[in-house]
Amino acid sequence: MTGPGESSAATLLSHPSVQKVPSNKVELFQLRDFVRPELCAELIALIEKDRRPSTLADEGDDRYFRTSETCDLAANEPAVRALEDALHRLNGIDPAHGEPLQGQRYDVGQEFKPHCDYFNRGGQDWEKYCSVAGQRTWTFMIYLNDVEAGGATRFKALKKTFQPEAGKLLAWNNRRENGAENPNTIHHGMKVRRGAKYVLTKWYREKPWGW
Repeated sequence: MTGPGESSAATLLSHPSVQKVPSNKVELFQLRDFVRPELCAELIALIEKDRRPSTLADEGDDRYFRTSETCDLAANEPAVRALEDALHRLNGIDPAHGEPLQGQRYDVGQEFKPHCDYFNRGGQDWEKYCSVAGQRTWTFMIYLNDVEAGGATRFKALKKTFQPEAGKLLAWNNRRENGAENPNTIHHGMKVRRGAKYVLTKWYREKPWGW
């Protein structure tokens, strides 16, 4: 039985066209054409308006680990509300457990090196990020545009690579069945070689978001 901050394979697969990646290492799903082109364009415009350099929790010495730009999208924007509603219809997760929707822009040469979305236990920012809402449970990531070259997302443990396609959604469970963090979710936002890449990410938590 899933908690209010979680989805399930059965919930996701009840929607037409959702595909589960065959693997016993990670619960990972794909859904093409989740976001219509007009909404993609509206969301890209919001990212362009407010983008800033991306940051990291537990940032180390590698200043090139995450080189994209980031934008927190305002919940009262009509395009954001439309996407949040679509996500809730898809995953059934209580919206109170969702972090604010985040947009990212990757220019030529920019990437996000291999990482997991959950927070590291004992890391310097563990208390800061997890004391209120707990650990991250699910990730829902949406490509907003086709990329001329590069910009794929590679799941290293699965040896599986997804190419950016406008409107395509990837979703994965950051935890194992026993609730422990799943290191097999490690993934790499690979370098853009030509053009730019726009992505939306929605993370969910164990507890209601209280920030």
